[in-house]
Amino acid sequence: MKKFLRYLGLGFLSTFLTATPGLGAERINFYYPPFGEFSLSVDSLETFAKVGKIDQDFSFYASRATPQQLAQLRELLQQRFNVTPTLVSQVTYSPIGEEVVQQLGKLLLTESRQNGFYAIRASLILAAADREGLTVVNLLRKFPSNTVRVNFTEGLKIVDDLSQLLKKRDEVFASLQKEAIAQSANSKTDLSQQPDLRSPGKFRWQKKTFELNDFSRNRRLPVDIYLPEAGSQNTKELSSPPFPLIVISHGLASDRSTFVYLAEHLASYRFAVAVLEHPGSNAERFQQYFAGLAGAPDPTEFINRPLDIKYLLNELERLDKSDPSLQGKLNFQQIGAIGQSFGGYTVLTLAGAKINFNQLRQNCNSNYSSFNLSLLLQCEANKLPLRNYELKDDRIKVIMAINPIDSLVLGEAGVSQIKIPVMLVAGSQDIFAPPVFEQIRPFTWLSNSNKYLALIENATHFSAIGETTSGNNVLPVPAALLGPDRAPVYSYLNALSVAFLSTHLLNRPEYRSYLQPSYAKFISKEPLNLSILQSLSADQFNQIWNGSAPLEKSKVDPERSRRVKSQIKD
Repeated sequence: MKKFLRYLGLGFLSTFLTATPGLGAERINFYYPPFGEFSLSVDSLETFAKVGKIDQDFSFYASRATPQQLAQLRELLQQRFNVTPTLVSQVTYSPIGEEVVQQLGKLLLTESRQNGFYAIRASLILAAADREGLTVVNLLRKFPSNTVRVNFTEGLKIVDDLSQLLKKRDEVFASLQKEAIAQSANSKTDLSQQPDLRSPGKFRWQKKTFELNDFSRNRRLPVDIYLPEAGSQNTKELSSPPFPLIVISHGLASDRSTFVYLAEHLASYRFAVAVLEHPGSNAERFQQYFAGLAGAPDPTEFINRPLDIKYLLNELERLDKSDPSLQGKLNFQQIGAIGQSFGGYTVLTLAGAKINFNQLRQNCNSNYSSFNLSLLLQCEANKLPLRNYELKDDRIKVIMAINPIDSLVLGEAGVSQIKIPVMLVAGSQDIFAPPVFEQIRPFTWLSNSNKYLALIENATHFSAIGETTSGNNVLPVPAALLGPDRAPVYSYLNALSVAFLSTHLLNRPEYRSYLQPSYAKFISKEPLNLSILQSLSADQFNQIWNGSAPLEKSKVDPERSRRVKSQIKD
């Protein structure tokens, strides 16, 4: 009973307020049988937020919280979220936004115990338009119901399932790290005597900017090309063009400036690098959308993104014959592609993965829910016309996918069709493209033996993204989601990309030692420890997943176990 009351108290209240900033109007009521109904007035929260006073109504909860929890709650209640009503409206009326609010509405009910979808959306917009702005207390005041009822039973189930799922994720990661460490012990290579691929190479480079226009699709494609300069080294054979070409595809609501660090590093190692922007899903498009100046990003982005890169390669081949600055500089027999997040999906399709419409039709429905946030985006592909889209580009010989989204939109049927070398990169704390769902299990679907799985402990979905130089910060990312200092992740990706591309695109076997578990261990820097695996079968993964987090039989909840295991099957 004491444990229940503590859960019922401020810790649980704080969890809900943090995740869903709008829980009621005058009172917040939650019902949990057989203990009955409990409530808290919004006035009590407002008094606590403004002057730090704990009145009698709030004391029941405050007495069960630590001073640190109370301080965190007051800080949250005082925080003003600087968003415009237009932005809130655009987001909450978008297909993905509506799905998120619909799911929240199952937990936060109106006074008549109906789904709180419309009430939550209205209160968000009204609070953002109010003079006091969007704060938790102001949001509660705008909720169009005298009382909001929290579905406490469902909330506890979600918290419990999520806790178990995160525990399993951590154990899967730990198991794979342990295997990588064991493999690294067999290495006989003295890595300290080898060149440090984290440091810039010997080549100078220059950047050229082009604006390409695909009039057939009404797509304007800005692209920066980083070209090594001939004569940068004493060895004439290595320094002369043509240079191998690498294309980089950015993620959703990002732009080409976020991977400048990687483009410059690769150019210093004699790779020509083309970094383009996808106009339908870049930062500029989202800025226009949030300002009400453009429509929502269209599901056709799942098709247009790989077509952007196909068009880019076609245009570069044309410019190679007509533009003196590019003529003879690019080797179209040696092309690789790198993508992050939605860009990771993009390069997977270019490598041969096909959209899995059967899986989308089966799993994307109004009753589908998951702790995998990327499925909200992936299910947008379900709105595409059903046809066989030819997205593969045989000119691309290797790919590197960082935090890719693929489990549902491509699935095993799609990913297994890739026949070229692949490196997948995963961060253990990625909540937008969860590593177990989106990178680790899909790694087992790859049939080519030249595959690599790079695991970065404590890295988030944003750890690989460089500081933007364009000023296009669509939505400032909270520090907690950025994770630890990102510099080590940049250095990992710099080194691994050079090693992977040199080995499998340039056919230089002397770089293979950099792709071994021992090298990952050698360059790891806490808390962002790096591990590399070259093999993991579906049977091995299933054994790790099903065998992780063993619980005593007397404590196992069969229904909870079924729910958690179903997440990975979905």
